[in-house]
Amino acid sequence: MKDLLIQTAKRTGIVDAERLAGFFEENTGQGRLDEVLLNCPYFTEDAVLRLFAEALGWEFLPEISPKDVPTEFIEAVPAMYAQHHFLIGIKPDADNGELTVVLSKPLDANALDNVSKMTGLPVSAAVSTRATITSVIDIAYEQKTTVIEEVAEELDSQNLDQLVDEVAGSDDLLDVVNRPPVIRLVNDILFRALQLRASDIHVHPYESKIQIRYRIDGILYDTLSLNKNVLPLIISRIKVMAGMDIAERRLPQDGRCSVRLGQREVDLRISTVPTSYGERSVLRLLDKSTGLFGLNELGLHDEDLQKFDSLLNRSHGVIFVTGPTGSGKSTTLYACLNRINSAEKNVITIEDPIEYQLEGISQIQVASKKGMTFATSLRHVLRQDPDVIMIGEVRDIETARMAIQSSLTGHLVFSTLHTNDSAGAVSRLLDLGVEPYLVSSSLIAIIAQRLVRKVCPDCKKHYEPSPHELKELGLGKTDNISGKFYVGTGCERCFQTGYRGRTGIYEMMLVDSEIQNLIYKQETAGTIKRFALNSGLQTLRMDGARKVLDGITTISEVLRVTQADVM
Repeated sequence: MKDLLIQTAKRTGIVDAERLAGFFEENTGQGRLDEVLLNCPYFTEDAVLRLFAEALGWEFLPEISPKDVPTEFIEAVPAMYAQHHFLIGIKPDADNGELTVVLSKPLDANALDNVSKMTGLPVSAAVSTRATITSVIDIAYEQKTTVIEEVAEELDSQNLDQLVDEVAGSDDLLDVVNRPPVIRLVNDILFRALQLRASDIHVHPYESKIQIRYRIDGILYDTLSLNKNVLPLIISRIKVMAGMDIAERRLPQDGRCSVRLGQREVDLRISTVPTSYGERSVLRLLDKSTGLFGLNELGLHDEDLQKFDSLLNRSHGVIFVTGPTGSGKSTTLYACLNRINSAEKNVITIEDPIEYQLEGISQIQVASKKGMTFATSLRHVLRQDPDVIMIGEVRDIETARMAIQSSLTGHLVFSTLHTNDSAGAVSRLLDLGVEPYLVSSSLIAIIAQRLVRKVCPDCKKHYEPSPHELKELGLGKTDNISGKFYVGTGCERCFQTGYRGRTGIYEMMLVDSEIQNLIYKQETAGTIKRFALNSGLQTLRMDGARKVLDGITTISEVLRVTQADVM
């Protein structure tokens, strides 16, 4: 084999033949030839695999489509086996029924034989890189449909005793081989949630059943009903994963853990509360692999994006992002910090909880039980010489006053408030007890936001809205906008909802000298908003209307999340 590889190198020039021969002389009897060569510092994995493919007359596949992986392979070969040996099967040859097994270790003959035995098919070999094969394994096995109901039927109360012995670490959801039924059931519930892009899973007990509900793009859907008898098993398994006390069923508990789906790492924040029909649990899913959004990916209009960029260059002041729970405020703040993160600035955040780790930024976790509140943390952060401070949420007068005073001493401060619109944030701060002169002198911008579902691109069609819908949206009778409205009819890709993914709609109120004067005079939120509207403020509904006209979302979706602009 060594001679064959050297001759192939001379003939093709894939690698330097002399260096290859020298490497073989230095490394004799070190192990199997393909493994030795793949660990060689002189040649890349890609070059070594191409050399083997050329020498053995096999095909080298730079890319593999998950669609080419047959169901026979997925059903016969466990995901853990494919991951451990870095191999994947692609569609059998129509002429001889041979399954092509793509390997990252060309001389792994045992693995080839085992796949042939598992699938009951003759096999031929091809080669590809580890990264290519791993990514295909993740997608192919993620698409494998699981029948949760069948697993639920296998459950037996004796499995409860085995739960405590299970590892509460970062389980791989693809690893379902030889697992007790309750663990397979919970894994399948999580697995299906990730397939459907759910952000939350609700385990809701009723008198005669358990309802599993998924929140997808902000809307809750009933997806599965289970027998009431399995509730203690499911809740106990969830508690074990999150490191909670499975014996305590009368008090609310919180916990967190991580699970893996192949190479994807997903954080779970878990809460349980006792109800009249048993314990209820909600799991929040944070998929680390999705990464952070850039400021230009949030859905900001070009004009608003320019305004936002200019705000991020300010040296001091307070910027509040407002909206109800689940409106994407944290995502916006992370995008801001990502934009200004640089070696020249000291950026510190105070969060509860820390949702995503940001490189180059110091992030502090609030721990109220230990006396580490937002206000006390902020007091210590100010001694750390920060340039930019992000406070997860302003909840009380102490935090509000300190955030504002921090901005007056030369810091750029970001935070969030729970208010309906931008002008409402001013009233909220004054209601908390912050002095009007402090609010007017420190505020530089208030951004209100909501999330709207986007029309599914695969099933969208033209739609003619009624005059009433146009009037509600604030467009009136405008003839030149006909034909730009879209609605989703429902398809497999969007799970028959007509929507896929979400984007933000924004109301950005910049605090100029006139608005500062109104705040100082303690004018109402309505007065401030009317003035801002006359000065060109685009409200949430107006920004929603722009996105409807751009074919991004629907009229009903904008009307659902915004309120009418009353002058």
